Amino acid sequence: MRERRPPHKTRERTKPADNAAAKRVTLPRALSKLGYCSRTQAERLIAENRVAVDGRTISDTSAWVDLATARISIDGLVIAAEAKIYLMLNKPRGLVTTRHDPEGRPTVYDCLRDFDIPHLSPVGRLDKASEGLLLFTNDTEFAQILLDPVTHVTKTYHVQIDRLMDDEDIAAMTSGIRHDGELLTATAARRLRQGDRNSWIEVELDEGRNRQIRRMLEALGTECLRLVRVAIGGLELGELPKGAVRALTEPELQALRRRTGMERTRRN
Repeated sequence: MRERRPPHKTRERTKPADNAAAKRVTLPRALSKLGYCSRTQAERLIAENRVAVDGRTISDTSAWVDLATARISIDGLVIAAEAKIYLMLNKPRGLVTTRHDPEGRPTVYDCLRDFDIPHLSPVGRLDKASEGLLLFTNDTEFAQILLDPVTHVTKTYHVQIDRLMDDEDIAAMTSGIRHDGELLTATAARRLRQGDRNSWIEVELDEGRNRQIRRMLEALGTECLRLVRVAIGGLELGELPKGAVRALTEPELQALRRRTGMERTRRN
């Protein structure tokens, strides 16, 4: 009877040999990382035989490429990685968060006329009646991680309501309110200031449910008069004027990356 050989260790075989291995990605992912388009849009371009790698048309969306060496072209035009742009806008009330509105309403892109960046997209949304901090970037990986519910990046809102908010209602917002069969919960809520007939509250969320704060207030029989997003993670809107845009600073970017775990991933 022959001796049984010990099983082969597979750890070394699955570990990338060097940093170059990390540059190998699927073609849709490559187009996304280059800031050209989303992965869904890339898959459509590939299916339409409009994408070539090193001069050869690729129709397989699962094809792998080396970002460090591949020469990728769309409709015969070679694309290159765009410089990464990170902007914040103090969104005015009345603008919709879309590039083109079929109803012809003004959009947030009306505030970005001075930025000729074709693939600049909003990170998340603010509805037409909401105001405040809205991020834009052409870094699709950054946007996806920032929006991922797993990262639990908090968004802070200042909300004006049509009455005084009592302790019972504040507690209800943090313990959970059911609306249309869905349990909606705020990470934190507190009173900011109040007058004779209305008041301002601060609400933190770590999830992106549709119209979440407005729905919670509606379930409490309360009307939302104004809703302003004032912070995302540790990034604050500050004194940025209404409708104004500015680039994020490097310390602000690093803080957001630390908050989402991106800094740790990049080091590894």
